[in-house]
Amino acid sequence: MVARKGAGALNARVTFQKRGDILDEYGVPSPGLGPWQDQFSMSVRLMPYVSRRDAETVIAARLASTPLYYLTARSSVQSRSVTPAWRAIDARAGDNDAGQPKRAFDIKSVSNPDEQNAYLEMLLVEGTAS
Repeated sequence: MVARKGAGALNARVTFQKRGDILDEYGVPSPGLGPWQDQFSMSVRLMPYVSRRDAETVIAARLASTPLYYLTARSSVQSRSVTPAWRAIDARAGDNDAGQPKRAFDIKSVSNPDEQNAYLEMLLVEGTAS
């Protein structure tokens, strides 16, 4: 998928987050139900996914467009730990007045397309609840 190689192709900065653990009323930890916690940041390539067939869904009898993106990241110990339970935040967009990130991406899939462990590709959906 990556046409350009090298550091020049990695033109965006994202922060990967996963949900933390919380304690229920009995003191038992509930993993993955807490607030989002930053794990690490890295330079990536964010590229819009252009396919009309996969980018439109029917919600409440209305056709809705879903912004899809490909995220390409260099493979590392940190990036290989990312799963679809995590989310990516555009680190350069900042936060809104309520303290929430302006651009949040739900990670749908993580793949190793070249099978040489050089780059990882992730399919992202912008603005959906995860």
